[in-house]
Amino acid sequence: MTWKFDLQLEPDLPPVDYPLPDLPDGEDLWIFGYGSLMWRPGFDHLGIRDARLFGYHRAFCVSSVVHRGTPENPGLVLGLDRGGSCRGKGILCPADIREPVIDYLYRREMVTSVYRPKMVRIKLLAEDVMAPALTFVADPSHAQYCGKPALEEAARIIARAHGRGGPNVDYLKSTLEHLDEFGIADGPLHRILNLIEREM
Repeated sequence: MTWKFDLQLEPDLPPVDYPLPDLPDGEDLWIFGYGSLMWRPGFDHLGIRDARLFGYHRAFCVSSVVHRGTPENPGLVLGLDRGGSCRGKGILCPADIREPVIDYLYRREMVTSVYRPKMVRIKLLAEDVMAPALTFVADPSHAQYCGKPALEEAARIIARAHGRGGPNVDYLKSTLEHLDEFGIADGPLHRILNLIEREM
């Protein structure tokens, strides 16, 4: 397969056998990002817009046993969990690289299958219009799904966990730095960091 754009593929990303979404031919594709996709999409795009997804919220609902923790001492990473709403970014993928971009995102987001692809409708806030989008939600049936730990428990886990990607607390700090930069308020994440800093 020849790709028109230089996707920032990581060489160790494994293939993921999962069906592509059912999409109309020749249409650009919005992708909803709520975490690192917002500031590190890894592919060429036609623009990034402020967006809101209804029915899911950003939460530390996924145990990390590689990048931010180990099987013996798991960390926590973000997922989209059911209920509420989530402000994030809509990233517009050009139609002519849609298939390789989806393949890249599948391999990036679904290494352990704790995240599942889902077509949703997002609200593009500046335009005040709804649009279909691809996003990745946490799978409650997966072993790495951990529900919603209390803030104190989340702080305790994140403060002590460390994985291949570095300390879990660095992941939290980086996320909050970018959310603050985008003007996206997330009180629970700030409270978790405040609890950690008080203990440290």
